[in-house]
Amino acid sequence: MIEKYIEILSGIGKSMHFDTTTSLAIAEGIAFVTLLAIGILLCLLARLIIKKTINVLVKRTPSKYDDLLVRNKVLVRICLLIPVILIKFYVKDTLPDFTEAATIIVKVTKIYEITVYTSILLALVNTAHGLYNSFEMSKIKPIQGLVQVIKGILIAICALLIAAFLLDKSVSTIVIGLGALSAVLMLIFQDTIKGFVGSIQLSVNDMLRIGDWIVTGPADGTVTEINLTTVKVQNWDNTITTIPTYNLVSSPFTNWRGMEESEGRRIARTINIDVNTVRYCTPEMIEKYKHYALIKDYIEQREEDITEYNKANDIDTSVVMNGRQQTNLGVFRAYIKAYINNNPKLNHNLTMLVRQMEPNEFGVPLQIYAFSSDKQWVNYEEIQSDIFDHIISAAPMFDLKIYQRH
Repeated sequence: MIEKYIEILSGIGKSMHFDTTTSLAIAEGIAFVTLLAIGILLCLLARLIIKKTINVLVKRTPSKYDDLLVRNKVLVRICLLIPVILIKFYVKDTLPDFTEAATIIVKVTKIYEITVYTSILLALVNTAHGLYNSFEMSKIKPIQGLVQVIKGILIAICALLIAAFLLDKSVSTIVIGLGALSAVLMLIFQDTIKGFVGSIQLSVNDMLRIGDWIVTGPADGTVTEINLTTVKVQNWDNTITTIPTYNLVSSPFTNWRGMEESEGRRIARTINIDVNTVRYCTPEMIEKYKHYALIKDYIEQREEDITEYNKANDIDTSVVMNGRQQTNLGVFRAYIKAYINNNPKLNHNLTMLVRQMEPNEFGVPLQIYAFSSDKQWVNYEEIQSDIFDHIISAAPMFDLKIYQRH
């Protein structure tokens, strides 16, 4: 059929007063262009059919896994092989008198074929990666780095096959030749190699996951992407910080995942009491403090214990320093403890304490140590602020002042 087509074209050329050789060359050239055009048209037709039928059917199915094949254009890339098949089988028939040109075209087609097959494999890798990301395990064990390594290997194999084909050498010969350049290649790709090793360590040791909140250097935010060579962090001001993957293995960083997976978020903040306002409680002060519902029972019980102790030890209480006495700071500390123990927004199964720390130039620090049940940042800050709003406002009720530098 092709021979007949060439014969007709050649006859038309002769009728236009071209010599036999020229007519034949033009005829075979047109035949090859026609073959190539048919291949391209068939490719476009196949893609159209896939788009109008298969893709529509896939999107209507309840399964989301086949959607990945459409999204990664696996079938579309397979269509690119149609022109290759036609040219491989029929190029010599369209160019019977130009064997050298046909040979060159076959070689170019072979390179194109290798490239297409590689692109199909890359699309399948992307599909497998997308399938893996549909499982919860992907959040714990991201494989972005491994996927990039596989893609790199496929591209390297593609390059080796093309080089071996063009040089008419075996792949093993090419690999042996590259062995002599291994030191140079390691120097060039040292960051990639270190990143690969780092990504494996991060994954195997479960040091980092997508969605983790980390703090390291200028980065303070959520991990959005873990690649072979870099980790992307979206900071709280919506800027993006890119960190070399290996740096997260070789340098320390803080991962807040433990807090997010725990039962509460820690509150550990101090207020400084002016030492000049700390004093023993007078009977009038004790009576005033008894009106505070949270510590009424505490004060009465404490007073009974102190009275019994002083009587048992025959202590002269006319001197305030003798025996045991309550202080306004001690009562205030008891009040804060009762207040946080009655706060429904704190987790009472975790450590809760109010402790006096070492006095310094800013006064006597009182630290409130507790855990909020709500770990969301905004809600946590609201809970913490409400607690300290109350404590700071309550201090004067115990005849105390919060230290403030003038």
